[in-house]
Amino acid sequence: MPNAPLSIEAGRRRIQSVETGHRLLAALVNAAQPMPLGELAAAAEMTSAKAHPYLVSFINVGVVRQDAISGHYELGPFAMQMGLVSLQRSTPLRIAQPLVIETANQIGHTLATAVLGSHGPTIVHLCEASYPVHVNMRAGTVMSMRHTATGHVFAAWLAPKVAEHYLKREYADPAILRSTHLDYEDPDFVQLLEQVRQQGAAQALGNPLPGVDAISVPIFDHSGNIVLALTSIGPSAVFDVGLDGEIAHAISQCAKRISSALGYMPAN
Repeated sequence: MPNAPLSIEAGRRRIQSVETGHRLLAALVNAAQPMPLGELAAAAEMTSAKAHPYLVSFINVGVVRQDAISGHYELGPFAMQMGLVSLQRSTPLRIAQPLVIETANQIGHTLATAVLGSHGPTIVHLCEASYPVHVNMRAGTVMSMRHTATGHVFAAWLAPKVAEHYLKREYADPAILRSTHLDYEDPDFVQLLEQVRQQGAAQALGNPLPGVDAISVPIFDHSGNIVLALTSIGPSAVFDVGLDGEIAHAISQCAKRISSALGYMPAN
């Protein structure tokens, strides 16, 4: 009787020492600053005697460097080169798409990914719910900065002058204008954006479409800049827009995973 085929995971050979050494590199990445041997070893959950040979080898190949005066260790030039190459190949949407699809299947509601286009926040990927949602949203749809959860996310985390530019542009665009008054310095709008930043998400309750709610979260790159917004929408009767609800939790976790894959490290 022929042997059963091995799964990919079962057929992979592991080198334990590589995985052990990775703990030291991960500790340096998390610290984001030079570390003395004892502190670095403790962060990697190993003794200094065990950590030292790994560090010597990492120094030899340029992954780690040691300061000649302090003796502290930090990431070396080759580690920097690897990071730069990775960032150059890290297209946010390419990284986000499989995680977004996974999350859309989990929550069962429409899930849209938006980027900042020339006219404003623009839908570039849409996972539609299995039930009908009467919303005219498709790839290429430009979302109002003033009147949608997606727009509020971008307005909250973009540089103020950039956000102001898009808001003024929207004011002059009859295709997306929904108000005769649009002022970035409007105290109510400024307060709304501050609330969005504190919450980490934006909500839209029946606005701009009655009976349809939405919740949106930001995705950041390695520089801490917003690059995408992840927005879920659904009918008010069946859509939990609460910040502590399952939908909010799922898309927030998805956004954090994507941000992490893009090199984002939130401030402690």
